[in-house]
Amino acid sequence: MRLGLASRVAQAALAVVLSLVGALPAGADELELPVPRAAIYPGDVIGEDLIYGRMFIAHTVTRSSVFEAREDVIGKVARRTLLPGQPIPVSAVRDPYVVVQGKQALIVFKTAGLTISTYGMPLQSGGTGDVISVRNIDSGLVVKGRVEADGSIRVDGK
Repeated sequence: MRLGLASRVAQAALAVVLSLVGALPAGADELELPVPRAAIYPGDVIGEDLIYGRMFIAHTVTRSSVFEAREDVIGKVARRTLLPGQPIPVSAVRDPYVVVQGKQALIVFKTAGLTISTYGMPLQSGGTGDVISVRNIDSGLVVKGRVEADGSIRVDGK
């Protein structure tokens, strides 16, 4: 019983040492993932200079939950602190906001041959495709609309 425990402890210690020196067990598949060079804090835009590629043993990473390519994470905004040298979880970043709460935005209503435009005050921030509430500056009426890529808010009639 003692020998089995000592053997497992020795194997665990060897695995830690090998991971620190970068050696891999024979036959292990490697995977390069983008990782932060330094801590990236919530709200920070992830720039190309903040990311580098680091090799991981493929079976130690849940591939569907982390970014696999640098270009997929560049330009995103951190939702939470990203630690240096650690894979970046997909859920830890978001697209940048196109509309910012409290900053005037164009509201557009379009229907067959009719377009009405006015300005409103977004009550929340949102990225392209998000549905947000916006207050019409002239009437004070609060409506919901979808954020467009150009920063306008499209309101549908019902």
